[in-house]
Amino acid sequence: MGMTITEKILAAHAGLDTVEPGQLINARVDMALGNDITAPLAIQEFKKLGLKKVFDPEKVVLVPDHFTPAKDIKSAEQAKILRDFAREQGLTNYFEIGRMGIEHCLLPEAGLVGPGDLVIGADSHTCTYGALGAFATGVGSTDLAAAMATGELWFKVPETILFRYHGRLQPWVGGKDLILFTIGQIGVDGARYMAMEFTGEAISELSMDGRFTMANMAIEAGGKNGIFPVDEKTIDYLRGRLQRDYRIYQSDPDARYAREIDIDAGKIEPQVALPHLPENARSVKEIGEIKIDQVVIGSCTNGRMEDLRVAAHILKGQKVHPEVRLIIIPGTQKIYADALAEGLIATFIAAGAAVSTPTCGPCLGGHMGILARGERAVATTNRNFVGRMGHPESEVYLAGPAVAAASAVKGRIAAPEEVIK
Repeated sequence: MGMTITEKILAAHAGLDTVEPGQLINARVDMALGNDITAPLAIQEFKKLGLKKVFDPEKVVLVPDHFTPAKDIKSAEQAKILRDFAREQGLTNYFEIGRMGIEHCLLPEAGLVGPGDLVIGADSHTCTYGALGAFATGVGSTDLAAAMATGELWFKVPETILFRYHGRLQPWVGGKDLILFTIGQIGVDGARYMAMEFTGEAISELSMDGRFTMANMAIEAGGKNGIFPVDEKTIDYLRGRLQRDYRIYQSDPDARYAREIDIDAGKIEPQVALPHLPENARSVKEIGEIKIDQVVIGSCTNGRMEDLRVAAHILKGQKVHPEVRLIIIPGTQKIYADALAEGLIATFIAAGAAVSTPTCGPCLGGHMGILARGERAVATTNRNFVGRMGHPESEVYLAGPAVAAASAVKGRIAAPEEVIK
């Protein structure tokens, strides 16, 4: 019996010829990642155990991005813990203000992740790197401490659901719409502790930015990881970035899947997930008159160049509705610089948007866009749980950059074609 991509990567890192779903394995990790919320606890546990050195200073990555630039004394202290530890350990990959980015945008851009890698991160959206054909998953801070010390971690091999997306995407439909539609079909626990493998002709046509978005939100369906087969688009993305060898794994024709789900992607329209779960997805055309107070375009889900280009295309020559606050956050310093060079930042400012340095900020209700009681936001982020972006009586509507930008102009949830005739 053959194996899936996920099973092959786990087997290789465990030193085994084969693995099966449900099997417990001990596997070496290629990268251990922490941020300013999760890494301080891991560092505390690391020191409590009396450990002196990380297993490899090139493979432990720290990125303070959630509350940075520091919003208060406590967040400044959190970031300082990372900074001091990185200096003590001589970590090669420590990224802070001025050379940083939102971690899950930054690591692929910096060429730190490649096909066939096994990556763990003390952040649930570590599954983003599955877009590159890597096994990547979130872990707890104590697991991160163990991995930083030993370079290994135990895993239960997940079952895999195969998703095939057929057809040609409609205008304004991207990775965010595909994954919201999918979560709407299977529910927020529909892939609990499973690998989500994305294939099909619609996926082949999807950009790398769109694939990062889909892999990023595998966790919102309960997935252990999301993963894509490596193709020419993947290899083109890696060219000039990844300065080392890598191994490409593909699922065998006779690989076993827990489920196989076929989706007609050509029928999917731009999606909106209503409060308070990502599974509450429906076409933007099905949404009634819902006035909004704020729009956020950014995050590790939709803060990449493609997202900013889509938003700028809709906002060019337009004005943000006078009753709406539009906040745009490029995912990395490079994305910010590229957007500036292309004139996108000028378009945003002319439209009346505020543009921020890279930060997770408003996505988790951290800073740079907290919602008050009764306020509603359209966000290109990944979660819309109760109180996610501020007051527990606020509401978050998830969407892609096209719907978000159009909504900012109209002052209500709106389809892109309402702005672009």
